[in-house]
Amino acid sequence: MNGLMLCEKYYKLYGEPMLREKFPELLPRLAAGVCGRGSENFGFDDETSRDHDFDPGFYIWLSEEDYKKYEFRLSRAYDALPKELDGVKIIGDSVYETSRHGVKETKAFFCEFTGVMGVPENNLQWLSLSQSDLACAVNGKIFYDGSGDVTALRKALSEMPEDVRLKKLAKNLVFAAQSGQYNYLRCISHKEEGAAAFAVAEFANNVCEAVFLLNKQYCPFYKWMFRAGKSLPVCSDAVIIAEEMIKSPLNEKNASLAEDAAALITDELKKQGLSDYPSSFLEPHAYEVFGKIKDPELKARHIMS
Repeated sequence: MNGLMLCEKYYKLYGEPMLREKFPELLPRLAAGVCGRGSENFGFDDETSRDHDFDPGFYIWLSEEDYKKYEFRLSRAYDALPKELDGVKIIGDSVYETSRHGVKETKAFFCEFTGVMGVPENNLQWLSLSQSDLACAVNGKIFYDGSGDVTALRKALSEMPEDVRLKKLAKNLVFAAQSGQYNYLRCISHKEEGAAAFAVAEFANNVCEAVFLLNKQYCPFYKWMFRAGKSLPVCSDAVIIAEEMIKSPLNEKNASLAEDAAALITDELKKQGLSDYPSSFLEPHAYEVFGKIKDPELKARHIMS
């Protein structure tokens, strides 16, 4: 049983009955579930993952008004729930978060990932958000949503505006071209092995982020980007190649692999009508993608910013 399944079981056995018994008037307005940082929220946890931040529990999300009115009583009721499920004990606070589970005000909770109270209001706000933070805001699972507000917010956060997607994609393509198709071999020829290793990592990261954007999904934290990327419906073979490059010795083979990944991305750009440049060098494709942006504020920014 992985973390998501454990948390859902805990909610069904203990959380839902508690809420129905003690807060029936609040049920139509609250939501319950899990999402955020941690492999369990992506469904990637295993036995090794249980050495930290692994326990049963769930969040209860409330509106600002309900949070002010109910937080104290609801938190006490939540804290009174059993401290163990199927031999897994609740460990409490996380190393990375002040509270892993419990009662939260909806907009404040998601602001931890987006920096705004709700959905970003304009493209520049969207542009400032990392894919990995957005992935944390929309991962996990909602077990119950009486009002639908949390579900609607997560849906809105999952739909990056097209101009922002194009701007981020153009940036990834430029950096991938610079690192993997140009600088890597130069570093090798200069016997700068450390710099060559950086070039490979930079290329792999930008390829993965680009592939997620081509799928209109968000790339998670680097620890899970290969695992998540290899299951994407579009251009996942480029992610497989990027992972192979990371694991390969620093030699000319990696340059060849970079060209293979670039060719796959180029083909997908053409399929999506984002570029028709004839070669597989990614930099000209980046400018083709950049040229399709309509927002004048985004078009005025440097392609690499």
